Amino acid sequence: MIVVDGVHKHFGGFHAVDGATLSIRRGSVTGLIGPNGAGKTTLFNVIAGVLPPSSGTVTMDGEDITGLPPHELFSKGLLRTFQIAHEFSSMTCRENLMMVPGGQSGETLWNTWFGRKRIAEEERALRARADEVLDFLTISHLADQKAGQISGGQKKLLELGRTMMVDAKVVFLDEVGAGVNRTLLNTIGDAILRLNQERGYTFVVIEHDMDFIERLCDPVICMAEGKVLAEGTLAEIKANEHVIEAYLGTGLKNKVAV
Repeated sequence: MIVVDGVHKHFGGFHAVDGATLSIRRGSVTGLIGPNGAGKTTLFNVIAGVLPPSSGTVTMDGEDITGLPPHELFSKGLLRTFQIAHEFSSMTCRENLMMVPGGQSGETLWNTWFGRKRIAEEERALRARADEVLDFLTISHLADQKAGQISGGQKKLLELGRTMMVDAKVVFLDEVGAGVNRTLLNTIGDAILRLNQERGYTFVVIEHDMDFIERLCDPVICMAEGKVLAEGTLAEIKANEHVIEAYLGTGLKNKVAV
């Protein structure tokens, strides 16, 4: 579904991504791991259009999407979340979800004057969809709470909910478990698996927690120094000599940690 071919991203003389080549299979939950500074988040940013590559190509369903801006990729069904959730803190959780779909009638001045009936109908439909998403994520009790007042883990669930408000095809999750307690992390994992299995979402996950990666991800891709080192099951990755060498500085041989 996604093919990354020879992607480089340089910041002056620093090569954050150094010729990365990989592919993401449709319908998979792919894990992306590697030591700190491996280039994982930079690669996400290049794929998602946040940063232009220095060279190389990214294709989606055979279409060259290299360097397209995030809003165009969003319309094609490619979405990403961030390590730090980006919510509208003064709006309720429901309103945060209702904001997501583009092209709403209320976005034009003309319709606010002469298309109020259409706007009201759209808002009712969006509200119903948002409530459905909140229920799916088991956070319907937060619907009317200000998003800035909920916990970090709940904000991560809300970010996942945003992807459900549009026709997402592939979602890039950047450290979805960062700062999240184990109970909420399990809830997030359950939601990812359900979206994958019931709705056909493709996911790519950067995550520190190897138990989380092992539960969700197959295959797992390991990066180091901007390059792809290995791909396979987590067990195969842990046994790979190149991966072990990349992690030696952490003192972890039997348990790879990002």
